[in-house]
Amino acid sequence: MRSRFSAFVVKDADYLLETWHPETRPAELDLSGSPEWVSLQILSSSAGVDTGRVHFRAVYRAGGGWGYLEERSDFSKENGRWFYREGETREGVLKPGRNDPCPCGSGRKFKACCL
Repeated sequence: MRSRFSAFVVKDADYLLETWHPETRPAELDLSGSPEWVSLQILSSSAGVDTGRVHFRAVYRAGGGWGYLEERSDFSKENGRWFYREGETREGVLKPGRNDPCPCGSGRKFKACCL
């Protein structure tokens, strides 16, 4: 999951397609309109022998504000390699308070960083 998030950050569509299961993979992937992804938080994960599930929240910068994508992703393992199959997603607006940690991941307070 972390490697796929990193691929979204650097807009590496080839890697994303390589790690997408052939049964659910789109023919092409255009990341030109993607937001600026800034952080990933794994909320939970579970894995069996051949299947896995990851619940994550990814934060992005959108214009002058912040948003998040939360997903429960399903993966399958074939020939020792994990593939993304599908996910249930929801999006929302992030409204950090002045004294909250900055969503950019700097570790600083929002008011002293990206406000």
